[in-house]
Amino acid sequence: MTVIMNRQEEREAIILQAYREELVERIERVISSDGSVQPLQGLHLYRHSVPLERVYSVVDPSVCVVAQGSKEFLLGESRYRYDPFHYLLATVELPSIGQILEASKERPFLGLRLSLDPAMVSSVLLEAGYVPSSKPSGVRAIDVSVLDTKLLEATLRLTRLLDTPAEAPVLQPLIMREIVYRLLIGEQGSRLRYLVTTLGEGASPIARAVKWLHQNFDQPLRVEELAHELGMSVSGFHQHFKAVTALSPLQFQKRLRLQEARRLMLSEDLDAASAAYRVGYRDPSHFNREYKSLFGVPPRRDVQRLREATLP
Repeated sequence: MTVIMNRQEEREAIILQAYREELVERIERVISSDGSVQPLQGLHLYRHSVPLERVYSVVDPSVCVVAQGSKEFLLGESRYRYDPFHYLLATVELPSIGQILEASKERPFLGLRLSLDPAMVSSVLLEAGYVPSSKPSGVRAIDVSVLDTKLLEATLRLTRLLDTPAEAPVLQPLIMREIVYRLLIGEQGSRLRYLVTTLGEGASPIARAVKWLHQNFDQPLRVEELAHELGMSVSGFHQHFKAVTALSPLQFQKRLRLQEARRLMLSEDLDAASAAYRVGYRDPSHFNREYKSLFGVPPRRDVQRLREATLP
């Protein structure tokens, strides 16, 4: 029995390695220089030939797979590192910090991200016999797990559609549903069952709170009122919100505000005071202090440094 099990494990390892090598080849074929592309709706491919400094962004509900190299997400005090042997799943929009750790010209970082549509995920949940819970949950909204053969194979089949674009409109939704199902029955299924549900009243209270904060980040946050709207006590709301997002509601709002202010200064050429006002700050000095606390330098110097880094 032991010999049979060892042979099965050896075959599984050989198949996994073949899938990884094919995924590397297919991503390299589509994206030959550093950057990102979206060859299919919801499918994002990435290539970087050098390790990158921290990138501040809002990660959408998605599953991320690395074909080559490694990457790390920082959320609150937690770190989530993933590589060709692990995938990352995020189930609500989170302000996070990403950093590519392993990349070189000889072996560039190659990865992909699949956006998860909440309506489609809810449909798969119901078809599989799972009823999304509306109760508060302490399930963290992001984590890393081992990438098994079936999930990797389904992901690989999605990239194969790039060779037959005429088939993509028909087959992509089917493959995406399979990927969601593989996630659902895997060790991260609880994240989907609790957090990525329909966008209405069926959504978990914390998912609804996250959605409200994204839509109203520039407005004053009255935690007591928001907790009441969700049918939760203030202490319970704080506890469950931090368990899911690794941040308090106020910290979450602050991250959203500061990252949006940074984007406004870079893309719309706003000065710090104007950007601060647009995202909800009324005291420029307070904005400058919080900006420096997150990004390490004052707004003006940070934007200047980012612009210089993009010059040829």
